[in-house]
This record gives sequence, structure tokens and C-alpha cells, in this order.
Amino acid sequence: MGNDNRTEHFGFRVGPGGESRGLLVYCAAKTLPFCEADITSHGWNLTRASAWGAARAHMDRLGAGVGIVCLQDISEKAVAEAEAVLGYGHNRFRWIAILDLAFLKSAVANHLISECCLDFHVAPVDVPRLLHSLGHALGMAHLSRNHSRGPSETCFEKNIIGASQAIKATFQRIAKISQSDAPVLIQGETGTGKELCALAVHAHSVRGSRPFVAINCGALPDKLIQSELFGHEKGAFTGAHQRKIGRIEAAEGGTLFLDEIGDLSLDLQVNLLRVLQGGSYERVGGTETLRADIRVIAATHVDMEKAVSEKRFREDLYYRLNVLNLDVPPLRSREGDVVLLARHWFEMFAAEKNPRVRGFSRDAFAALSRHHWPGNVRELINRVRRAMVMCERQLIGPEDLGLDHVGSYRDIPVEETLAEARERAEREAICEAVDKSAGNLSRAARSLGISRVTLYRLLDKYQIPHRLPQN
Repeated sequence: MGNDNRTEHFGFRVGPGGESRGLLVYCAAKTLPFCEADITSHGWNLTRASAWGAARAHMDRLGAGVGIVCLQDISEKAVAEAEAVLGYGHNRFRWIAILDLAFLKSAVANHLISECCLDFHVAPVDVPRLLHSLGHALGMAHLSRNHSRGPSETCFEKNIIGASQAIKATFQRIAKISQSDAPVLIQGETGTGKELCALAVHAHSVRGSRPFVAINCGALPDKLIQSELFGHEKGAFTGAHQRKIGRIEAAEGGTLFLDEIGDLSLDLQVNLLRVLQGGSYERVGGTETLRADIRVIAATHVDMEKAVSEKRFREDLYYRLNVLNLDVPPLRSREGDVVLLARHWFEMFAAEKNPRVRGFSRDAFAALSRHHWPGNVRELINRVRRAMVMCERQLIGPEDLGLDHVGSYRDIPVEETLAEARERAEREAICEAVDKSAGNLSRAARSLGISRVTLYRLLDKYQIPHRLPQN
């Protein structure tokens, strides 16, 4: 094959004689930081804009595509204007930033690039690398155009977001517990994600392809729980017009999750103990003995040892359930995870947000990190969703989250040394990149502007996991 001066990037061929690709370039200066011919000769149809209003008009005309933003002014006002336009085409356009090396020392510039750009280049521009980035951006814009359905449709209920030491230990314990078929007792404060952990255990076990059936023992009256668990025969009681399959029978071959097991009445504790001991049960009003092929996972926020000592929970049932145990850490002990979770839920509920809202301000991240989180992850979800709807600015602030009393990034204690602040910022940036790349370390390294080897070294340094251990 001869050289036809055509390039191929991620499956999209562009060049002379091929399909021309639109490229929008925002540059307030008269001179571009690269030679225009170096780009157009590879099949890119370049459109320039020197004002943000013109750039937005071109975005509406092009629909979807790739853009280059040349950053010369990184004042708060200039960055706010840039965020408004770059964020306007977030689901249709992929942006590459070109800036001076000195700009990387600016927190506002870093925030703009990480929130709005797929990649960045430092002037003077390496044209071959820029062409590679443009090809990557073109592929991403194409995928976004064909599959613009909002946030990822991945089932979050089988995944736990986090990179802290506390959640890393939880990942490791889930991986071990998943290998067994013994009963599990999950304990933790309200709102910590106990059901998510139960789903993760189920999904990574040999029963993962079978049903996962949950019942909240604290949400149903005692008379209904027995029927819900074991089912009933027709005519077993008033209103029982037909046979009903219980949750145990529905979970056949899979996992039965008993949430808030600490609220189960003593009478039903006896019946559940029989299932765990002998693997058999009967429907309410029935005489047929049924066998239960299930794994039982129970969860509670109650101090079970205290409940046993106070005779509120049967000791024999407690030890039957507590063969394997998992303590879910509260959010306040998961250092660094709050920002990752806030970003995740922002993406999950993107369809609900005020269209003007682009993301979180630095003050918001600082307030999120400093809050005590008595309601744990559930409280975080509620605050983020409310802020996304009610915020009238481009960036969510502490007041939108109801955390304006917590303080801002300017209030970080002076006891934190410069080295500690740098390490904290570096760790947060790495966690964010790994989270956004879904564990693809090559992509994470590119987004950080470092090599894969350097990223591996930093992952080891900060002991950051990049995926849940698999079977």
C-alpha cells in the first residue's frame, strides 16, 4: 500500500479524497499555536472562532464534533465563560486544550481541563501527538452522537465506587466471602450501602446468574412477613384467594437478602432458624415440606451482640447468620471517596439537572470532604440530586448542597504542610482519572498526561485499587 497522506484514528479514516471532519478552534489570539496546514492536510475542515458566542453558534451548526480551545486567559471570569460554552456541548463535542506550561500551576485551569476537556497539549504543540488526540476525540464524539442516552447504563447496584483504604479492605473481604456459600451478616450504619455489598457478594459468587431476592424485615408487619418469606396456600387465611410463592422459594438457587434482620420478631426468628438449620420450610397453611437451595445474606444497623444480650435476638440464630461477617465503613471514614461518589451520582442523574449546571466548584468539593455525613452515602445522594436541580449557576457551590456552614477550601487548616497538600491533590486527581476511565489505566494515564509506568508507581504509592477483584 502506498502512502496516500491519509491517517486512521480509532477506525475513522480522514484525508485527501476521504471524508472531511469538522474541527472547531477557539482562539482569541490572531495567531494559532500550530500551523493550520499541518491539520487541514490530514482531512480536518477547520473553523475558527475568536469569541465564545461565535463558538457556540458553530457548535449548534455542526451538531457534534471535535474542538480545540486555546487558553490564554485563565482568570476566574475567563474560565467561567469557557466552562459555559465547553459544557454546553458536553454530550456532543470533545475538546482538546492547548495552553502554556505555566497554566498547569493554576487550580482554575486544572479544574477547567479536567471537567471539560478530553486531553490537553502544552505549547509548542507536537503535531503528530495532536493529530492522535484529535482522532481519539473524533471517535469519542462519534460514539456519543450514536449513543447519547445520558449517564452510563451500567448496573451500579453491582458496583461500589471508592478508592479509600477502608473501601479497599471491603473489596478484598467481598472477594473472599464470594467464594463461599456460607451465610453472611453485613453490619453498618444506615445509608452505608449494605445492600450494594450484598449484591456484590451475590454477583461474584457461583450463584451470580441466579435470582437475588430482597426483603426488608423492618418494613412489613409481623403477620405479613411470614407469608412473604414462606408463601401461603389458597385459603390459608382471610384474603388468601390463591397460592402465593414466598421470597425463599423465589430465590431458589440464588441469594435471599434479609435487610434489617435485627427488626425481625422472635416468633419469625424461630421459623428462619429452622430454614438455616435444616434447609426446609412449609408455606403458611400448607403441609408440604419444601427444600430451600439458597444462600442467606442478612444486614442490620443494630448492634447484634447487644440485642442478643438483651434477649431481643436469638443467640442461636445470630451465630447461624454470622458465619461470615462484613462491616461496611461509614462515609466519614472513607477518605477521598466523597468526591468520587459525588461525581458518580452527578453523572447518574445528569438527565434531572438544571441545564446550566456543569459540575462542582472547588468550594463544594472542600465542603463535601469536610462534612461528617451522619446519613452516609444516602445523604450524599440526596444532597447532590437536590443541588443539581436547584443550582442556578454553572458550578454547584456549598450553599446548593446545604453545606455552606462547613467552610471552603480556603479554610483548610494551616497545619497541613505543602507536601501533604500536594500529595492529597495528586491522590484525588489519580482517583478521579481511574474512576472516569473505569479501570482502563492507559486511558487514565493519558488523561493525567503521564506514562503508564508512572501511573502504576503512583497507584502503588497511594495504594489505590482500580477494580473490584474478580473470581
